[in-house]
Amino acid sequence: MMLKSVLKNTAIVTVTLWATHTIAAPQQAPVVIQGALDIETDHMIQQLENVSIKTYGGWKFWQGTYKGYPIVISRTLMGMSNSAAATVLAIEHYRPAAIINQGTSGGHDPQLKVFDIVIGKESENIGAFITPKKALGEGSNSLTWNKSFNVLPKNATPEEESRHLRFQADPVLLAAAVKAKSNYKQGKVVEGVIGSADVWNNELDRIKIFHEQYKTSVEEMETASVAQVASLYNVPFIGIRVLSNNITNNGTYNPATGVACQNYALNVAVNYLATQK
Repeated sequence: MMLKSVLKNTAIVTVTLWATHTIAAPQQAPVVIQGALDIETDHMIQQLENVSIKTYGGWKFWQGTYKGYPIVISRTLMGMSNSAAATVLAIEHYRPAAIINQGTSGGHDPQLKVFDIVIGKESENIGAFITPKKALGEGSNSLTWNKSFNVLPKNATPEEESRHLRFQADPVLLAAAVKAKSNYKQGKVVEGVIGSADVWNNELDRIKIFHEQYKTSVEEMETASVAQVASLYNVPFIGIRVLSNNITNNGTYNPATGVACQNYALNVAVNYLATQK
């Protein structure tokens, strides 16, 4: 509103002028939800409204809304390097409020069954090792390999020091994930450690070592690399994984687990974004 005085017949007349400018409300930053494969992303994509699709290199993104909240679905493709690259693209192009990496996984914990969900309170790279020295002809035994350590340059910057093997979930995202537990009826939901590597482990002795020494609940091929990139950008992150199989207790593969995890991740995203308004 603006006041303006004008002279009329020697009297001062005050005229009120109303401004009609509309100020747009700032848009809420989206949550990026990742899945490596179509069976880990297609259901979420179908739930979105007002969808736009973008492709950057070999990586595809679907931007839309779910229950009125902004969501970006990212199909990262399988593996540590693919998921890391997809995460950089997602952060640079969408400036997300948070990132959720979700999908199927193989069990390490004999107490967990197919359709159980692991909220990744921590995630760890379980593919980084230093092997003992062996002469030619002495063979190789992965059960004797040692966890790799961080080799840092002198006077390392904080960014360089982020080359860790284990990453903590963002506490607000963790709370949002725990809140979603009450709506999940297809199995139990636990907090645990997600192990990531470009290896599909089928050796029960090796899996036992991971479970006992790393405390892993499940294994897959993306979460820890996404966590590392997110930490470099200071973007809140959490991993969520459903057991699609568990050879430690003869739990056979069920493809329907992918949809179950996608629904859970969408609920977590809504819970989180509701706290950001």
